[in-house]
Amino acid sequence: MAAKMYYDNDADLSLLNGKTVAILGYGSQGHGHAQNLRDNGVNVIVAELPGTANYELAVSHGFQPMSIPEAVAQADMITILLPDELQGKIFAESIRPNLKPGAILVASHGFNVHFGQFDVPKDNKFIMIAPKGPGHLVRAEFVKGAGVPCLIALGEGAGDAEKAMGLAYAKGIGGTRAGVIETTFAEETETDLFGEQVVLCGGLSALIKAGFETLVEAGYQPEMAYFECCHEVKLIVDLIYQGGLGYMRYSISNTAEYGDYMIGNRLITEETKKEMKKVLTEIQNGTFARNWLLENQVKAPNFKAIRAQEAKHELEVTGRKLRKLMSWIDAKEV
Repeated sequence: MAAKMYYDNDADLSLLNGKTVAILGYGSQGHGHAQNLRDNGVNVIVAELPGTANYELAVSHGFQPMSIPEAVAQADMITILLPDELQGKIFAESIRPNLKPGAILVASHGFNVHFGQFDVPKDNKFIMIAPKGPGHLVRAEFVKGAGVPCLIALGEGAGDAEKAMGLAYAKGIGGTRAGVIETTFAEETETDLFGEQVVLCGGLSALIKAGFETLVEAGYQPEMAYFECCHEVKLIVDLIYQGGLGYMRYSISNTAEYGDYMIGNRLITEETKKEMKKVLTEIQNGTFARNWLLENQVKAPNFKAIRAQEAKHELEVTGRKLRKLMSWIDAKEV
């Protein structure tokens, strides 16, 4: 079944007239939402921690950041743009006690709503407005007169009134210019986690490392292995981004295309797909969410240890050295 889509004519921005929208967190998504809504005439307030880089960024953009309790107490719509693992505690301590009756809560990702981390008062409803792109792109496309596609979903008890407000919000950040796709909190959360773990982050990271290690262990220079298995990934992904697998295959050499057809299925086998289905089951039944939340309850020791170990991998060491030679890529180092 084709997804239901909404565009500018389906949204009434005037529904936000006289309303106060609080943006909790001025990170990647926060700065894009806040500035776009303000440019569309919406009264926007920002909550951020004093002394942080995001606080200073908000000030430089003309906002006067306040505490979360202060912002929530004033707001008719509250957009929670904080790290997933922090939201449950912050909601219980700083958001819920200060909610105005009837205030609408907005999520940009369904994790905490879908996995029951929020005790939402019956007078308040959750909706989701999730741009399918980072906040800097949400802002850049808006400034150009375009927009980034968004998802919209309704939480428990939310109906037509909340949906209309959600579409107004999506229009305010530019999403209806590109199209807003209707989904559910469950579908967005489960597909998002699956995509991150199996393809975009977990799968791709493991594939890059395995390729690099295979070449280095066979005696090839790590610099050559880095270029072939990591650096050039962007070239291929950009082609796929522009025109799908077909355009990528059209753009590469016949030799590379033949290798694609002949070898890909030898690496991603039926056994791999079985493991993918197992990962999806663990996402659907809450195993992954439970493990991640429990990890954070004890201050994430395993997560931090793996992060530190990965930073020392030869792939990363080689990459840091080579990226210093490539001024054109605007290299970023953690």
